[in-house]
Amino acid sequence: MRRITFFLFTFYLSLCSSFAEVRLPRFFSDNMVLQQQTECNLWGTADKGKTVKVTTSWDQKTYQVKADKDGKFEVKVQTPEAGGPYEITFNDGKPFLLKNILIGEVWICAGQSNMEMQMKGFKQQPVEGTTEELLRCKDTNLRLFTVKRHVSLTPRYDVTGQWNEANSASVRDFSATAYYFGRALRSTLDVPVGLIVTAWGGSACEAWMKADWLRAFPKVKQTITVGDVSKLQQRCPTALYNGQLYPLIGYTMKGAIWYQGEDNVPRYDYYAPLLKTMVEGWRSDWKQGDFPFYYCQIAPYDYSLIDWKDSQYLREQQAKAETMISNARMAVLMDAGLEYGIHPRKKRQAGERLAILALANTYDVKGLPDFATYKEVTFQNDTAVVAFDRSKEWVYFEHGTTSNNFEIAGSDKVFHPATKVWVSRNRVYVVCDEVKQPIAVRYAFKDWVDGDLMHDGLPVSSFRTDNW
Repeated sequence: MRRITFFLFTFYLSLCSSFAEVRLPRFFSDNMVLQQQTECNLWGTADKGKTVKVTTSWDQKTYQVKADKDGKFEVKVQTPEAGGPYEITFNDGKPFLLKNILIGEVWICAGQSNMEMQMKGFKQQPVEGTTEELLRCKDTNLRLFTVKRHVSLTPRYDVTGQWNEANSASVRDFSATAYYFGRALRSTLDVPVGLIVTAWGGSACEAWMKADWLRAFPKVKQTITVGDVSKLQQRCPTALYNGQLYPLIGYTMKGAIWYQGEDNVPRYDYYAPLLKTMVEGWRSDWKQGDFPFYYCQIAPYDYSLIDWKDSQYLREQQAKAETMISNARMAVLMDAGLEYGIHPRKKRQAGERLAILALANTYDVKGLPDFATYKEVTFQNDTAVVAFDRSKEWVYFEHGTTSNNFEIAGSDKVFHPATKVWVSRNRVYVVCDEVKQPIAVRYAFKDWVDGDLMHDGLPVSSFRTDNW
C-alpha cells in the first residue's frame, strides 16, 4: 500500500459524498500504456472498507481488493505480451471504465530544461528538425504523458496531466529528447511505448531527492520550510521529489532516462555521489530492483554568458557516476552543444543516443555502436599516448586527421595547446613543442568546445589524465 497517508486528500474525500466512486490518479486513464509481461501496480481510492473489483479485458480476469480505512486500495494485475487496445473496469458497485489501453514498454523521463524542452522549442530557441518531424510523427502506438510542474513540501498523491497518442499536436508540446527516445524504441522493438515526462527547467538534482537521502551531503540545506519551497521552487531540495516524482512511484515501468546537470555546475564537486544516491533512492522506493537508468552528459556551452564556469568538471563527475551506479550508462553530447545557448537544438541526438544505450543494454539489440571511454595515458619521451576502452572500432577525428582540442602539461602543471595530434588504431598521440617531458593530457576540457574525438559514430567524453 502507499506508505504515506495524505490527510488533506482523504479528509476532502470524506466531505464529498460525490467521491464515493472509484477515483484513480490521472496517469491511470484512457490511452495509457502498461508494462508488458509483468505484475503492474494499480491504485486509487473508494469508500473505506468497500470491495473494488478490477477486470482486465486481455484475459477477462477479475481481481478483488478492499479499500483501507483511508479509502485507499492497491492491486497488482498480470499483463500479457505487448498489444492492445484493451480495457480495464473498476467496480465498487458503480463501474468505471478505462479504454484504449496498450501493453508495451514504459519509461520515466526526468530532468531539467533539456528534458523538458518541447519539440516546438522555447521562445527563439528552436529544436532542429521539428518541422519535418511533425509531418511524420503520427503513431497511435506511441503514448505521451507530461506531468505539469508542481513543487511541494510534502509528498503528493496525484499529478496533473493526460495520456495522448503521438500526433503533430501532442508531439509539438512534448519533450523532444523523450520523443526521439521513444520513437527509436518504437522503430526497433515494434511494440507500444509509453513515456511519462516529469521535468522542470533549472531544477537541481537535489530537488528530485528525498530529505533522508540528502543527509549524506552537508552542503545541502537540510531543514526545508514552506518558505523555501515557495522561494526556491524547482531548486529547493526535495520539492520536485514530493511534487512531481512521488506520485508516480510504483507505476510499473521498464526504466528511466535523465537529462539534468546544468543547474549543478556551480556545485559540481559532489555530483557523482549525489546522482548515485538519487538513483539508488528511486530504485529503493520503486521496488523494481536495479532498473535501467540512462542519462545525458550535459552538452558544451559557454557558461561565462551566465557568469558560471568550469562545466567540464560537472561533465567529469557525470562520467565518474557511470562507474559508480549499477545498470547505468551515459550518453555523450560533446558534438551536440551550442556555444551561445544552454539549450542545444540537437535533441534528436540526445534522444537517439539514450535509445542506443537502452536498446543495447536493456533489450539486447545487437550491432549498435558504443561510447568509447578514456582508459589510461602513457608517456614515450615527448609524446603522450592515450588509450581507450570500449573502442574496438578504433577512435578517429570527425573533421580530419588531427584535432585542436588537446592540451598537454609538464611538471610545472601549465597546459599548452598540442602542436601535433594523431590517431593510430585506438590510441591518440599528443605532442607539444613547449613540453618536452609531458605528465598530463586534457581533451576538450573546457566549457565550450566542439567535440571531435569519435568512435563508431559517437563522441568521446571530455577527459583529463590529471587530478589537479
